[in-house]
Amino acid sequence: MTSIQMRANPLFTRNGFATAGDWQIPLVERQNIDLSSVELIAYSDTRSNDRQANRKKGVHFFIDDYRFEGIYRNPEQSLGKLSQYRFLLTPDYSTYADMNYWRQLESVAHSRWVGAYWQSNGQLVIPTISWSTHDSYKFCFDGVETHSVVAIGMIGCKRSKKAFLDGYFEMLNRLEPAAIICFGSPFSEMKGNLIVVDYRKSRQGVR
Repeated sequence: MTSIQMRANPLFTRNGFATAGDWQIPLVERQNIDLSSVELIAYSDTRSNDRQANRKKGVHFFIDDYRFEGIYRNPEQSLGKLSQYRFLLTPDYSTYADMNYWRQLESVAHSRWVGAYWQSNGQLVIPTISWSTHDSYKFCFDGVETHSVVAIGMIGCKRSKKAFLDGYFEMLNRLEPAAIICFGSPFSEMKGNLIVVDYRKSRQGVR
């Protein structure tokens, strides 16, 4: 492979997609999706040649990071398996408040890059949004077009309700999402077009 070919291939340079924001985070483009029936399956429950009932679901990554570490490093290895599902949420790499900001920024950028890569391969992709403190707002909403359908996870948010709601309303203000796929029970204060998916239902019938 020539050096010119390597520069043109985003798997080698990671620079092959449009970007947005001060940090040039890869852009996940807005896509249309039928929201009349939304079911999710965890990435850890996906299987090659999965049964038809599971293929009608979207894949979520609201699981421990170690279960999907290879998604960014070697995205082509899982593309065939993931392409059989209805849509894909971008990986929910951790953005904990006690993480250094360079690590949180890296998590957001990796998630968006994977989404852009999947879209470049014809997949229907919904960006997963996460945040930590107010300082994370400088980058955590970048790489997502306004009026997109987005996804959020409620796991672990009950312990820091105020911080979560502050970020949630900032997301509404900045992105004006068309709809929000909410994995887990939302707080009563949360506004917007919420589509709630129960964790337990996402684990039913996965075999």
